Amino acid sequence: MNSKESGAWIKYFKLKSVSFFLDIARSQDYIADRAFNFIVFMLEKTMMKSYLKAGLFVALLLLMTNAMAASVNVYSARKEALIKPLLDQFTEQTGIDVKLVTGKADALLQRLKSEGMNSPADLFITTDAGRLHRAKAADVLQPVSTDVLTAVIPENYRDPENYWFGLSIRARVITYIKDKVEPKQLSSYEALADPRWKGRICIRSSENIYNQSLVAAMIAAQGEDKTQAWANNFVSNFARPPKGGDRDQVKAAAVGVCDIAVVNTYYLGKMINGKDAVQRDMAGKVGLFWPNQGDRGVHVNISGAGITKSAQNRTAAILLLEFLVNARSQHWYASVNYEYPVREGVDWSDTLNGWGKFKADALNLSLLGQNNATAVRIMDKAGWK
Repeated sequence: MNSKESGAWIKYFKLKSVSFFLDIARSQDYIADRAFNFIVFMLEKTMMKSYLKAGLFVALLLLMTNAMAASVNVYSARKEALIKPLLDQFTEQTGIDVKLVTGKADALLQRLKSEGMNSPADLFITTDAGRLHRAKAADVLQPVSTDVLTAVIPENYRDPENYWFGLSIRARVITYIKDKVEPKQLSSYEALADPRWKGRICIRSSENIYNQSLVAAMIAAQGEDKTQAWANNFVSNFARPPKGGDRDQVKAAAVGVCDIAVVNTYYLGKMINGKDAVQRDMAGKVGLFWPNQGDRGVHVNISGAGITKSAQNRTAAILLLEFLVNARSQHWYASVNYEYPVREGVDWSDTLNGWGKFKADALNLSLLGQNNATAVRIMDKAGWK
């Protein structure tokens, strides 16, 4: 190779080197995770050629520009008032802008499916492990793994393959009219199928994911046959055909329609602490009982989130996901929405403390999604409307 050819190859290599670093800089995820420290380290190496230093310096400038202009798009099935304050705190601390779209859980999942890889969403937040499983099965989420998420979120509250992660915990409990039922008469979900409760139980429809997940957990604990037998007898104890939400079950009990209502804890917390005096009075008429404390523990579920498969701002979305499980965010959930922190060591609100400690079912919540179809079939067969 002559000197002219050598010079041409050196010039070509220089141009390709600078181009390579520019390409790296345009990849926000790679840069954010690894390249910043690498670039700074390499710039400190005095033996580097000037053209390589120039390329790395340009990449570093682009990295800083990308970081300052970062944003993340969130689809949330949680109402704006129950998530936006945390998103605003995230933006204040990081400078990353959050664009929020709220809606019904099933509608948002359908939107993600319809949009496919063209979806602008980076993070999908929804309620119930059953819905998170549906999102994973619909191939709209991608797996992520970080030391923070692994260390903070207990294994049973996250997907085994890291497609979704729990953000807060709620328990599905038995509430009872204080002047009609003694706590010593209660023990477990299974015992609610006893004939003594005939015509005395209020609960939501079988179409509700919370009830589907409750039955799915029972399938995991005792198998299909026993769960079917339980469901057949449980349905015969309903005081009325299921209708309304969890608050409506408490209201029905308060006005004498039933003596027992099966509800999620945070709904009761909202009624107790809400501005509506009528609802506060109704909630005051019921007591809360933790079922199955002598065996597997009360059925619990989560609100949770996953990074979308289409995420264009993956790194920012991961940072937001980690932010939502820091101690301050977790305390906010417990204080404002009357949910339990998924992170251990976080103080509960006065309302949650007032209900006392409890044993929670340690079932991996991914099984709720896996058992969902069987649970729905059992409920339909039992006549649970």
